[in-house]
Amino acid sequence: MISNGKVKAYSGQGNFVGNFVAFLAVFFMLVGSIVALYFWDLDQVWLPGIIFILLYTGSFYAAKEIIGRSDSLDMQDLHGEHGEPLDAMASRASSSRESAAEPHVR
Repeated sequence: MISNGKVKAYSGQGNFVGNFVAFLAVFFMLVGSIVALYFWDLDQVWLPGIIFILLYTGSFYAAKEIIGRSDSLDMQDLHGEHGEPLDAMASRASSSRESAAEPHVR
């Protein structure tokens, strides 16, 4: 990945503050969802339950869909026909071409 004319090794390189703030936001959402369960009582079920569900799912949604790289691999094939990596498929294809060129002796 190239940014400002410099090659970046990975997407989070040089963004410690932003990454740390994002981690804290997601972590506090997760901890807040667990704290909401502390207020769960037979008299008060709905409000703590709704807060728990919203914060818990929101923490995973934010980490995966908003902060994560879920949109960067839309058109790129990661796996082959049977779940094997594409590099393995290339090596398998080249080895099958080599073995097809050589006659099998039995």
